[in-house]
Amino acid sequence: MPATTRIAMIGYGAIGMEIAGALARLGEAGNPVATLVRPGRQAPRGVHDVEALIAARPDVVIECAGHQAVRDYVPALLDAGIDCIVSSIGVLADPEMSGALAAAERDGGGQLLLPAGAIAGLDGLVAAALAGIDTVTYTSYKPPYAWRGTLAETVIDLDDPASEQIFFEGSARDAAAQYPKNANVSVAVGLAGIGIDRTRVRLVSSRAVGDPMGVIEAEGAFGRFRFDILALASRSNPKTSALTGYSLLQCARLGIGLPLAHLGMDHPTGRSYDSWSEDQ
Repeated sequence: MPATTRIAMIGYGAIGMEIAGALARLGEAGNPVATLVRPGRQAPRGVHDVEALIAARPDVVIECAGHQAVRDYVPALLDAGIDCIVSSIGVLADPEMSGALAAAERDGGGQLLLPAGAIAGLDGLVAAALAGIDTVTYTSYKPPYAWRGTLAETVIDLDDPASEQIFFEGSARDAAAQYPKNANVSVAVGLAGIGIDRTRVRLVSSRAVGDPMGVIEAEGAFGRFRFDILALASRSNPKTSALTGYSLLQCARLGIGLPLAHLGMDHPTGRSYDSWSEDQ
């Protein structure tokens, strides 16, 4: 990244506002150079179509608007040679979308980046994958209210006084498909390790936590490790961590994202995201 990175954003919800506030506190008055939002919505240097976003000449675009925003805008940005940091990483559970993004990278030269600081332990998981991983499990614990508005309401009684209820066990791909607003982390863990189909996920409604807690466990030829991440929930959106916006911003400012095209390509058990799309 250049010394002064020109940052743009897609979306101006809880995460986008957090990023804009942090940029203001850092004294980076020129950033964001543009923010893509729906017509009628106010945002710093707001624009309403991807062509205007490209015309702002950002070095990197931070997506913080959901899976549909990735589908609608990120391929065009990559094709224009602009790097994109994606928070809605669960969209890569869709083989058709992952293929479109990989093709846009190859054709345009923009890189699709996973923020390395989004989940503590991702860098260790990438290293372990090279040495050899047999199993990876990601468990997401959230208080009952954080699961409202999701399929969890049809599986368990969120008002049940039980201290803990497991309502999903399966692959990271299935977790992302069924719980797209809650399981982005599981896909990131899968991409960094042994793939989203082999990564096991457990989703838990827990009265023992007041904020989201994620546990990553891996075992293999490298040994084994366990990371526990208790991240305070965003004050405006209990379904996301307050740290999310800062990890995205530091990825953009410091140029420390993990290029998704290269994850999983250099070890015998791994798969790159574009190779999954090719054989589905």
